[in-house]
Amino acid sequence: MVLHRLAGSSLLLATALACAQTPYTEDSTYRGLGGQEGIKKIVDTFIPLILADERIKATFEDTDMKQLAERLAEQFCEFSGGPCKYTGKYKGKDMASVHIDLKISNAQFNALAEDLQIAMERNNVPNSVANKLIAKLAPMQRDIVTK
Repeated sequence: MVLHRLAGSSLLLATALACAQTPYTEDSTYRGLGGQEGIKKIVDTFIPLILADERIKATFEDTDMKQLAERLAEQFCEFSGGPCKYTGKYKGKDMASVHIDLKISNAQFNALAEDLQIAMERNNVPNSVANKLIAKLAPMQRDIVTK
């Protein structure tokens, strides 16, 4: 199951790189995630997974996890077609500028995507909905992976 999920994550991320990173114009994915309440539950499940994941937890040692949780919830909401606006620019920096010094690898990016999929599974998000959100987030790989 984990190997299937990892293979699916990698394939989905690779395929989605060709997609434009734009929010949805309709809200079926947002509704499939359970709206803002469902997204909060997903993020509340996701953060502990990140912090327990030996592959990536060190990357988050100096991160304000409360702020990260708020930004992730906004991002998932906006990119799934919800009513939220992502305010994630940190101190005026874009995604690439925020991550450039972190030296994030493709393996670490994929580990984070896998943890997100696990969080969505644990919150009973249908695979079709989870895959749509991952596909919308995947193009950020270009800005985040610097190693």
